[in-house]
Amino acid sequence: FCSLGFQVAPETKAVMKWLRSIPFVLSASLHGGELVVTYPYDYSRHPMEEKMFSPTPDEKMFKMLAKAYADAHPVISDRSELRCGGNFVKRGGIINGAEWYSFTGGMADFNYLHTNCFEITVEVGCEKFPLEEELFTIWHENRDALLNYMEMVHRGIKGIVSDKFGNPIKNARISVRGIQHDVTTGN
Repeated sequence: FCSLGFQVAPETKAVMKWLRSIPFVLSASLHGGELVVTYPYDYSRHPMEEKMFSPTPDEKMFKMLAKAYADAHPVISDRSELRCGGNFVKRGGIINGAEWYSFTGGMADFNYLHTNCFEITVEVGCEKFPLEEELFTIWHENRDALLNYMEMVHRGIKGIVSDKFGNPIKNARISVRGIQHDVTTGN
């Protein structure tokens, strides 16, 4: 972000450092203001284009992760178009972030580009700043979806990359044929 001319707040720098120091593989950012699950990229490949689909090389995985959350959420999975978030019903309650609206400096894009962590953004309700008495309902609407999403950490390939003596190899590059996005091993 600094190379793009953005000033990075101290707390953002701390989170970036933390993400680079621990090999997280899955995260979610919770927001208010809509009822939908978005996934990277949040920044359009063409900055002058609004609402432009901007997939990562891991588009299929991100869609699966977003669907895991959306399908387990009782309101997002509701097929009524007359409810909060109803304009996303035909999309299954998920959307590519840049296709919804493009913005720079998002954590989901940073995580994907600079760490091994896949992050989705969950818009937990149509109220940007819900009242205290609404929080209990919001928690219950999202609890099982969060748990379902967390279980997705067990999807995919996992194991230990080691040398011929069985010693783990730190920062080994892992490539998957057909996906132009490598990950590295942790400590």
